[in-house]
Amino acid sequence: MNRWHPDWCAGGHRCGLGEHRADPLAVDVPGLGRALLIRVRAADGREHAEVTLTVALAAAEPYARRQLLDLTTDLTRVLERATRASARPKGGIRNG
Repeated sequence: MNRWHPDWCAGGHRCGLGEHRADPLAVDVPGLGRALLIRVRAADGREHAEVTLTVALAAAEPYARRQLLDLTTDLTRVLERATRASARPKGGIRNG
């Protein structure tokens, strides 16, 4: 890390107001959707990932609604799994 930016920081116009932002990482699945992930360090020093998700929906309304409902369930699981490490106590896992 240099004096102002961490090694992963994209610098330039992506950084501002005390935060650092990486270049976006795109995950494309042709015909299904796309996810963009960006690592961010906020002004207070905490880090998080910003995730933008684009999903192709069915043309028929009942199926599109079902897809959205399933997506909320799946995203809840993703958030739970992705935040396990950050939710642990700083001293590690405690016995007892």
